[in-house]
Amino acid sequence: MKFELKTENENYSKSISKFFGVVFVITLIIIICDIALKLGTISRNHEIEYNCRLLSVEKSKRYFRKLSRLSNLKSKQQIWEFCREVIE
Repeated sequence: MKFELKTENENYSKSISKFFGVVFVITLIIIICDIALKLGTISRNHEIEYNCRLLSVEKSKRYFRKLSRLSNLKSKQQIWEFCREVIE
């Protein structure tokens, strides 16, 4: 008959490795979410600049609607002033 005793060192090392694994996964999720939010902001700013440049070349309702949706501005005058600041 064989009798084995588990030492406490094994339990501590397993729990410590699980703890660091969970911390690593949570940190990775936070970093990925932060990157996704920053890429969304960059994309939105690029889309606003692109539509302002198109609006300066071709004055169509389509670009006014897109810029109104992106910038939350309602009047054409406000959109024009906003685009002047963006393009400069």
